[in-house]
Amino acid sequence: MIVMKFGGSSVESAEAIDRVASIVRSHRDRHPLVVVSAMGKTTNRLLEMAEVAVKGESREALRLCGELKTFHETNFRKDSVVDEIFDRLSKLLEGLSILGEMTPRSIDAVSSFGESLSSYIVTQRFVDCGLNAAHADSRHFVVTDDRHTQANPDYTRTRERLQRLPDGIVVMGGFIGSTAEGVTTTLGRGGSDFSASIIGACCDAEEIQIWTDVDGILTADPRVIPGGHRVKEISFAEAAELAYFGAKVLHPSTVVPAIQKNIPVLILNSRRPESPGTRIRSESVSCANAVKSIACKTNITVVDIRSTRMLMAHGFLRRIFEVFDHHRTSVDMVTTSEVSVSLTIDNTTRLPAILSDLREFAEAEPAGDQAIICLVGENIRSTPGIASRAFGTVGGANIRMISQGASRLNLSFVVAGKDLRAAVESLHAEFFSTLDPAVFE
Repeated sequence: MIVMKFGGSSVESAEAIDRVASIVRSHRDRHPLVVVSAMGKTTNRLLEMAEVAVKGESREALRLCGELKTFHETNFRKDSVVDEIFDRLSKLLEGLSILGEMTPRSIDAVSSFGESLSSYIVTQRFVDCGLNAAHADSRHFVVTDDRHTQANPDYTRTRERLQRLPDGIVVMGGFIGSTAEGVTTTLGRGGSDFSASIIGACCDAEEIQIWTDVDGILTADPRVIPGGHRVKEISFAEAAELAYFGAKVLHPSTVVPAIQKNIPVLILNSRRPESPGTRIRSESVSCANAVKSIACKTNITVVDIRSTRMLMAHGFLRRIFEVFDHHRTSVDMVTTSEVSVSLTIDNTTRLPAILSDLREFAEAEPAGDQAIICLVGENIRSTPGIASRAFGTVGGANIRMISQGASRLNLSFVVAGKDLRAAVESLHAEFFSTLDPAVFE
């Protein structure tokens, strides 16, 4: 059995879904289980109408809901089940308008409609295309804790429930699950990849395929510079570093269940299914190049924290990270000296409160519009001169922070957002002027 996950761009229209049906048909002898994201930008649209509703503008929220219904009917057909789903959404929006607030639980309830719709629509389209497809509501099979908007899976209960899947080519929505009590939860933005990996691990799949709109992992982020080279094979460790530091082709959590079960993951292009994509495997991948890929993370904020009073003081770092933990804000990079700490965050929702707490015991100043550049490759640990080559190449950019991860698989640094493109272009020319043909295409 294989798990095939298709992202939002792969199921954004009737034409796109028909391409997916053709791809699934070509793999049906491998007993595929299909996981789909919401169609196009549906999740964003759902959250937008919810925000409008909590402001008391129920009429506008329902108008937006009607537009979304038309979009789904245009890309499918009028259907009583789709009508029922949108009736439930309308009632939820009316309730939010009365309450006037959004809780993590209500955010999950609203955003879950995208995958509920797409999984049902894709199933029916598969049937129309002659496939023996069956719909399975992920909320009945993927069990999580109650950490709404970022739920963690309960693998034992999920494995037990997945034994009761219907026959045929099963289609499930990614991103969503429920608590053991049946309350809807989500796995976080981009969590459909994670869903595929959870389901693959719990079903002992022979392979997990992530179908997207690019040919696999590339040597540079195509959103920053075009013309990167396809990476044929990469290790789980390298892929995890790339995912964490901004490679949008893969959700950061995806590889975790796959690593634990030693299940290979393939990144493939639904618009060019003939492309072999990128294979992620547990073993190291021998390569003549020092660097496998360059990842980027944009819209980063650097927080500089300084206190001469804390010079050599025990517990300074602990106090800093307690503040970020209290405000549930993750830190990407950290650099320290005796009297100062600089760190980066990509979620500034709680930044004012974080700064207020930090300023009780230190000076704290933020700098926005920064970017992390991350060179990833297992050869970084054993190749001398990587840092001097990298920093010499981007000499025109002001580097604010430098970090080499404990894994020694990456070399990361922070530059101003305006310098990102030029820096990545220079680095790509430096490290990929020649290519190992066994690893790159």
